[in-house]
Amino acid sequence: MSLNYKELDFQQTPLGELMLRRRRLLQLGGLEIYEVKLGEDFLMSSLFHEAESQLSSLGLGVLKRKELDVVVGGLGLGYTAVAALEDRRVTSLVVVEFLEAVIQWHQNGLVPLGRTLTQDPRCRLVHADFFALSQDVSKNFDPADPHKKHDAILLDIDHTPTRVLHQTNTRFYSEQGLRELAQHLKPGGVFALWADGFPEASFTRQLAGVFATAESHTITFENPITGGSSEGAVYVAQTTP
Repeated sequence: MSLNYKELDFQQTPLGELMLRRRRLLQLGGLEIYEVKLGEDFLMSSLFHEAESQLSSLGLGVLKRKELDVVVGGLGLGYTAVAALEDRRVTSLVVVEFLEAVIQWHQNGLVPLGRTLTQDPRCRLVHADFFALSQDVSKNFDPADPHKKHDAILLDIDHTPTRVLHQTNTRFYSEQGLRELAQHLKPGGVFALWADGFPEASFTRQLAGVFATAESHTITFENPITGGSSEGAVYVAQTTP
């Protein structure tokens, strides 16, 4: 195996073939990056994580509270969760991940941020279906305290609200699905969502029909592969105080 490329893990999952690989980009001076593929889809790369980090910064930034109970939907390479833990107001963080293999990467130190998450006592990684938990309003996302409400729910799973990893996820982005999600939040709680590309005005309007406030942000970041820039979207919606 070349020193410039290594397949770290390959597993069959309910969503398809999942691969974690590490590459060195010679055109960027041998920069080491980690990439995740699901089937033929590139899910994420450590080279591009600004929008995922901004998801936490923007979502938690609107809350004026001394302590925060936070849920992150989707673990991935861990950038959203680590950015949340950098906010010292966060007293508990539950990260819900559907693919058990992704949790194992972090527990086994296969990805750079794994130890940061697994060694922080505020953080717990939960193997579960975020969308199924959101639909069940009889209990919450935290298995240790199923009736607790949360200050913020940060979601980073699908590519966009209209380009999902599995067709069953589409229901979550409907008015009914969003209203169910809102019931898991404390008064004045925040739901924030990452998506690829520019924000979709239609989805911002849909959020505004469910939440007291809703806005979208365009996150622009450098793309060293193309020499230009790329975009990500962060939506932030807040319930009535």
